Amino acid sequence: MVVSNKGVLFKAIPTGHPVIGEHFEVVDRTIDIENFKLGENELLLKNVYISLDPYIRERMREPHIESYIPPFHVGKVMVGDGTSVVIKSTHPQYHEGDIVAGFTGWEEYTHIKENDEEMNATGRFCLNHAKDSNFPLTHHSHLLRIHGLTAYRGLVNFGNPKKGETIFVSTAAGAIGHLVAQIAKIKGLYVVGSAGSDEKVDFLLNTLKIDAAFNYKKVDIDKALSKHCPDGIDIYFDNVGGEILDRVLLHCNRFARIVVCGMISQYNIRNQKEKYGIKNIDQVFAKSINIIGYLISDFWTINNDTFSKDMEEWLESGKLIYKEDITIGIDNIPQAFLDMYAGKNLGKSAVKIFDL
Repeated sequence: MVVSNKGVLFKAIPTGHPVIGEHFEVVDRTIDIENFKLGENELLLKNVYISLDPYIRERMREPHIESYIPPFHVGKVMVGDGTSVVIKSTHPQYHEGDIVAGFTGWEEYTHIKENDEEMNATGRFCLNHAKDSNFPLTHHSHLLRIHGLTAYRGLVNFGNPKKGETIFVSTAAGAIGHLVAQIAKIKGLYVVGSAGSDEKVDFLLNTLKIDAAFNYKKVDIDKALSKHCPDGIDIYFDNVGGEILDRVLLHCNRFARIVVCGMISQYNIRNQKEKYGIKNIDQVFAKSINIIGYLISDFWTINNDTFSKDMEEWLESGKLIYKEDITIGIDNIPQAFLDMYAGKNLGKSAVKIFDL
């Protein structure tokens, strides 16, 4: 049975904003599923959802540049986190019909090998329990896994929130930010968020019901922080870096915690000399500010972990809203990625390729 296996090919390394057709594009291909042969401990996956995340831009770099995640290879299909169904398996841990999550190709079907450096077969998250769950599949693959864990770890385990404190969250209507803002509210904090559109500010104030929010494109950041954080900032959850991080330092209280989850404002700047240089770094020692950056892959498990229990309880009780921005069809992956990177998404961005 020969079927379509369209994929998103990485064509060239961008020096600025990626361009569809120049740096990446959807290409037509086919796959003979019936006659597809697997080696030992291998899988053939049918990809249901592809997660769109800012770190993908970091992978579009020159191979010699070191980073926390391997670069993409020109001429090959791009890779990211995905949710898939196993349609063939020679691996003892996985069987036909299993729902799994992990790195997969930006394509309709992906061949997973045991020792692939990007998409190793062993260690995939099995999500078969989602079949009988009251929650949508994406809640299990995103919220109750990597994205929810990123928000939870960053705030609860590294931010050490205390009731009554003030937290400022940048990109507070994004995939991670809207979860951090809500968890902070549940924990009894005074929550202030920034976003890049009036629609997102309305979502923060009237749907998530945080205490204050502003459109950073329309205000003076210093004045906005002074207005909305009159008692100073105890925790800053940083998703953007750059100038906003620099200005926040001036508004931090003594012993403030800055949790660095991402620096999306800097990812498209490949020349190190053009990156934003922090000018108020002296505030770190003057106020005994603690800055911690983290990769969630380093902190999957910790002692006395209550992540799953808390998140499921908050979801079931209605205390936590999970906002998703789902695009339909593999042909739309490149534009959906650019829209996400430009901040046009509201909540978690993903592309649905097939029905389960």
